[in-house]
Parts: sequence; C-alpha cells; structure tokens
Amino acid sequence: MELCIALDLSTKEENLALVEKIKNYDVWLKVGLRTYIRDGEEFLLAIKKVNPDFKIFLDLKLYDIPNTMADAAESIMGLGVDMFNVHASAGKRAMSGVMDRLRSYPSRPIVLAVTALTSFSEDEFVEVYEKTIATKADQFAKDAHESGLDGVVCSAYESESIKNITSKEFMTLTPGIRPFGEDVGDQKRVADVTFAKSAMVDFIVVGRPIYQSENPAEVVAKILEKL
Repeated sequence: MELCIALDLSTKEENLALVEKIKNYDVWLKVGLRTYIRDGEEFLLAIKKVNPDFKIFLDLKLYDIPNTMADAAESIMGLGVDMFNVHASAGKRAMSGVMDRLRSYPSRPIVLAVTALTSFSEDEFVEVYEKTIATKADQFAKDAHESGLDGVVCSAYESESIKNITSKEFMTLTPGIRPFGEDVGDQKRVADVTFAKSAMVDFIVVGRPIYQSENPAEVVAKILEKL
C-alpha cells in the first residue's frame, strides 16, 4: 500500500512549502481540481524541481462525451503525471475510448475510474443513482475493469468487494483516510490505515491530517510506519 498526499492548500506557495517539508519521503502527491485550475502545469513542474522522484496523481475526474474525454486524456500525456482519473459514470464507451487513445504511447500513466465520491452519504447516493453505494460501486468497477482501466477510486469499504469481482491486481485508491482517528470533515465514508490494509487498498489518500499538522513530515513518517 502506498501513501498519496493531497495538496489541497489555499495557495501554490503553501502547497510548495508542504512539498519541501516532505521531499525526502517516497510518496505520491495528489493535485486536485482547484489546485490545477489555479496553478496549472507550472505547479507540476515545480513539484518535480523539489524532488524529481515524486509521483503525481492528477485528480481531475474527467467526465464528458467520449471523444472529449479521450482528447483530454491525450493532453494529460504531455504533462508527465504518473496517474489520473475519469468518472466511471461516463460509461464504458468513454472509458474504452480513453484507453484506446493512450494505447499508441510506449508508456502511459495509471488510469483510474471514480466510482462513488466518498463525500456521499448512502441516502444522497441513492437519490442520484437509485442504487446503493456498494451495488453501484461494484458495477462501476466491473465496467472500468472491462474497459481496460488499471483500477478505481472508491472508499475503503468497497475495496475488497471490488477486488473480488475484478482482480486482485485491479487497483483501488481510497480518499478519506484518517490514519489516527482525526475529524472526518466533509467526508462520509472514512477509514483508518488498518482497515484500508485489511481491505487490500493499493493507495490511500491523506490530506488534512498531514497539511494541518504543525509537523507534516512527522505525520508522514508515522503513516509510512503503519504501511
């Protein structure tokens, strides 16, 4: 299991200060929608200047018509990131189109599909999708697997079931991890590291428990010990 740290601070300067503090650790860094819209490709290059070995997860959750998603995925290839994601609810044709477009490249990033956002409660999810989170997450994961993606974004509570219906090698990345029982904030389906390990999660995403700490490097070290 690998640690992915969310760079969700209010400014580029704050995010880069955090990156400097954790530059000696073998971790992934997640660049989300707000950060990328605000700071763009220049920010990705700045991360690599701090430590060229940092792996970057570009968390934009592509969701559009199939051709536009494939075009966007191809544009992402030029950014040098190591992982990005799309929405599984865009459908199998869109997901397959993304993978077909990337197939001509000698190497490509890991591609994941978002199943159910971890901010959803069960009632909220059913209101939108008319099925339970567990049922729909399994279906989305199966669609992504059949479309040739590398894995999915899900909560730790769906990970084991998804592995069982797809493959143990099919990756799961789980946001909303609170390693030491911290406040859940705007997340609903959170878990700790021990549970994530038992659910065979491949990547855990941790944000606030690290960047709100007075000593982020110490928190990172403690989490890596648990992994």
